[in-house]
Formats: sequence, structure tokens, C-alpha cells
Amino acid sequence: QVSLVESGGGLVQAGGSVRLSCSASGRSFSTLAMAWFRQVPGKEGEIVAAISQGSGSTYYADSVAGRFTVSRDNAKAVVYLQMNSLKPEDTAAYFCAADSRSWGVSRQKHDYEYWGQGTQVTVSS
Repeated sequence: QVSLVESGGGLVQAGGSVRLSCSASGRSFSTLAMAWFRQVPGKEGEIVAAISQGSGSTYYADSVAGRFTVSRDNAKAVVYLQMNSLKPEDTAAYFCAADSRSWGVSRQKHDYEYWGQGTQVTVSS
């Protein structure tokens, strides 16, 4: 079992930056592929970014590529999402997710079996 806890969300002005953190416990963090998803009420959740176990591979949605950076610290069991040049359309609940069964990066929501409770990011115009 893996427990994930996100932090770092809040209200930010357009053009600003926010860094989300996700702390993991319960299993060797270095064996988990990690991802960030976001959800807006009434819309399908979407993957934002993902990172492989050793940080060798990453994935970014087209909508955030060049603005967001995913990273991880396996010694601290934390994954980060640095969000720069934020836009109002980035407003969403952001969720951290862990995949213990795959090796490498997956874009598929169903591959991630562990989820955090989410943290809200609101970008004002």
C-alpha cells in the first residue's frame, strides 16, 4: 500500500508560479513511476506530467510542456511539479498518482493504482 499526500496548491495570479509536492510512504519510492493529473469539475481528468522511477524519462501534456517541470527526490520520497507561467486554464485540482506495476512512464490513468487526495490550484486572470 502507498500513501500519497499533496501540498503546495493555492491561489496565484496569471503568469505566476507554484510548486506542488507529493510525499509518498508505505513502499520503496524508487520503484514507483509517478504522475500528476488534474481535474476540473464536469470534465475528464487529464494527465499533466509523469516521471519514471529513476527520472530518466518524463512526459508532459502539450498544454503544459515548456511551462511545467516534474522532478523527484527518491531519497526524500517526494515528487514535485514546478508550474510556471500559469494561465487561468490551469485552474484545477491536482492529484499525485503512483504506478507500482509498470517500469517507465505511463500516460494511462488506469495504470496508476495509488492516488493522493488532491490540492487545488486556482489561477486568477
